[in-house]
Amino acid sequence: MVYEERNLWSSLIATFIAMTAYVVVVLQQAGGGPLTEVDWVPIMLWTIGGSIVGAIVLSIVWGMLAGLKNPDEVGKSDQRDRDISHMSTRVGQAFMVIAGLGVLVLCAFEADWFWIANTMFFGFAVSFAVGGIASVIAYRRGLV
Repeated sequence: MVYEERNLWSSLIATFIAMTAYVVVVLQQAGGGPLTEVDWVPIMLWTIGGSIVGAIVLSIVWGMLAGLKNPDEVGKSDQRDRDISHMSTRVGQAFMVIAGLGVLVLCAFEADWFWIANTMFFGFAVSFAVGGIASVIAYRRGLV
């Protein structure tokens, strides 16, 4: 597994864990009541920070283990990695646009801040996840 793919996997794993944790904590805080009553801002900020730190730590540990196995390949990337990165960015941006449109619609209907923020928050997560999965597929099957 190349350096860029390993970092991508680390970020995907951290993102899926963080988003799952966010949903669980928000639902627990709601306790069966309305979700809009949850103090979601600190939960969201901790989730964002935790996922970033988790991805970095996982990437470092995974990189150290990979470096023990094949020290010459650590940290190298090539044109294929850049092409895959550009492709995944384009794929992910499509979902970011959809989330942005959702936020605009929610603002137009004067929805609660909870729904607006969470639409954008999950839009970022879905955008990254879809782009990341597209990258993994490209690494495994090649670019078309």
